[in-house]
Amino acid sequence: MYAIIKTGGKQYRVQKESVITVELLDQEEGSTFESDQVLFVKTGENEFKVGTPFVKDVKVTGEILGHEKGKKVVVFKKKRRKGYRRKTGHRQNFTKVKINDIAF
Repeated sequence: MYAIIKTGGKQYRVQKESVITVELLDQEEGSTFESDQVLFVKTGENEFKVGTPFVKDVKVTGEILGHEKGKKVVVFKKKRRKGYRRKTGHRQNFTKVKINDIAF
């Protein structure tokens, strides 16, 4: 059984006991994560529910494991023959979530 949820403007395929990294959530480490924005649920071999846009009465719950930063992305700008060079970096913040249950 798996579900597709929407959080942070992105879609994630989740199963029970899976760990996903989502956009930074404004919740403390160890608190519970709940999402009722479920787009799709597959329960059996040929049994599934598709939402319009969300499936009613389905909730995904989990636990927040922690907040981390991603790998550094280097942004380098240059214009040839002009002496213009700029080098900056960026590290995106994200949250690790462990999915505990997909409840109907």
